[in-house]
Parts: sequence; structure tokens; C-alpha cells
Amino acid sequence: MQALYESTLTSLPLIGKGKVRDIYDIDDKHMLIVTTDRISAYDAILPTPIPGKGRILTETAQFWMNKTQNILPNQLVTDQTLADYLTPEELMQLDGRGMIVRKLNPLPVEAIVRGYLVGSGWKEYQSSQSVCGISLPAGLEQAAKLPEPLFTPSTKAEQGDHDENISFEKLVDIMGQEKSEKVRDLALKLYQFAAEFAAKRGIIIADTKFEFGEDENGTIYLIDEALTPDSSRFWPASQYEIGANPPSFDKQYIRDYLDSLDWDRNPNNAPELPEEVVSNTLQKYQEAQARLTENL
Repeated sequence: MQALYESTLTSLPLIGKGKVRDIYDIDDKHMLIVTTDRISAYDAILPTPIPGKGRILTETAQFWMNKTQNILPNQLVTDQTLADYLTPEELMQLDGRGMIVRKLNPLPVEAIVRGYLVGSGWKEYQSSQSVCGISLPAGLEQAAKLPEPLFTPSTKAEQGDHDENISFEKLVDIMGQEKSEKVRDLALKLYQFAAEFAAKRGIIIADTKFEFGEDENGTIYLIDEALTPDSSRFWPASQYEIGANPPSFDKQYIRDYLDSLDWDRNPNNAPELPEEVVSNTLQKYQEAQARLTENL
């Protein structure tokens, strides 16, 4: 599949570009999200795309949104098609990477749920026996399953800036008690459902992030992407063992490669990815999608 690093649609006006997504305006109630093949790591957009990644993320997000409709509504629009707005050439350009969604007011939080002690959480635990300021029992090892999933929110940074972990109390200061509790409870419920579903397919969801939006009535919706290899840490259950960081079906592989380089994590000089890393990353994303979405 040919890579789509940047979409170039003329049938709809461009609203903006994120690290991975290009957003186009449709009307006062709808917009088009194009998930490109760009990949980001350490808050930098890498110059090398992963061909087909955007299609995998789009299909996986749609799968989960359909699966979780009984937990909360989502932004997907199903009564319109891309062909209603785009030319045949533009449809070929996107090749499954676009979805029409409702316009909602995004909530100013990355709703992160951690089920296992890994990554930055493991580093913090080693020094303070806590994760994002939440105290944990002594004696836990790397990759250990946490006593219960943790809701660890962060701010949503502008492109090029770093997200900042915040306490639940700080989130209440930002959004209010009722809305913060609703977001926390929905994130934990979504994670629990997805973790149980994935476990039956041989995948451990170590952690993940959700984004939410609300309509004019204050109803909260699941938005953006959900439970994809870009927004989650997926481990093959067959290779999981406590005390080591398991291999994963997500972009941790990219981070590990970048960690092996002499790169200062400056977004302005992000390194190219070699062909082998691109190919291996795509295979991991494809396997995650296949395991999660194909019928057993």
C-alpha cells in the first residue's frame, strides 16, 4: 500500500493538522477525520511514514466504537459516506483512512488508564513507590498487574509540547467534580471491557488512553481514536512474564529503536526510520488488528 504522509483534499476545507490526523470541515455538525500514515513518538512527528497504518487505526477505532456503544455514545456518523463529499480520486487517496464524525467540544484531558506497571509508571514506582502520585504496595516488579486499574489523567498539549500528568484533584479544578468523576468512571469501564475482550484473543492491554467530547447538552462521547496500537500498549499474552518489559504490538517498538540512537528528542530533527523498522512496525499493527477484530 502506498503511504499517505499528508492528505491533499480540495473538496473540503482543511481545519487543521495534528501529529497523525488531518481534519476537514463538512458542515456545522460534521467533520472528516483523516488518519494518515504519519507516526509520532516522544512528541515528535517522524519523517518516515508507516504505509497503511492510518487505515489500520481507522478500522480499529471504528471496531471499538461499535463495540462500546452500550457504555457511551461515540462521534461516528453512520448515515453518511465519504462518497457524499469527496471525488473518486480523493477516495482513492484516502483508501480507508477517513471517517465522518460529529462535531463535539473536546474535553481538555487525556484519560489514561494503566493496568500494569510499565513505562514511565515503572520508573516512578522505583523511585517513589507510586504512579502519577498514586501510592502502590511495596514489592511490585516491572510489568506486574496492578491491584486495580489506575486512572491517571494528563493535559492535552499543543503540538510540539509535552502532555503533563495531573492529579485527579487538578482535573477537578479544570473540569469540575461531576464531569471529572464521569470521565474517570467511563475510562475505567471502557478499559475493563476492552481488557477482558482482548484477553480472550491473546492480548494484554497494559495501558491505554481515551479522549472524550461533549455535545451542547453535556452528554459525553468517545472521540478521536480508541484502543489502537497508537494509543495503547498491547502485549502478546503468550510472551508475558513479570520482571521484564514484554514485546508489544504497538509503537513501543519505535520508541525502543529511537532510544538506541543518539537523538536528543528534538522534534525539529527527528530521525528517519530504516526500512526494517517500518516493516516490523507495520507487521505488529497488522497482527494487533487481526487478533482483536477477526472473528474467533
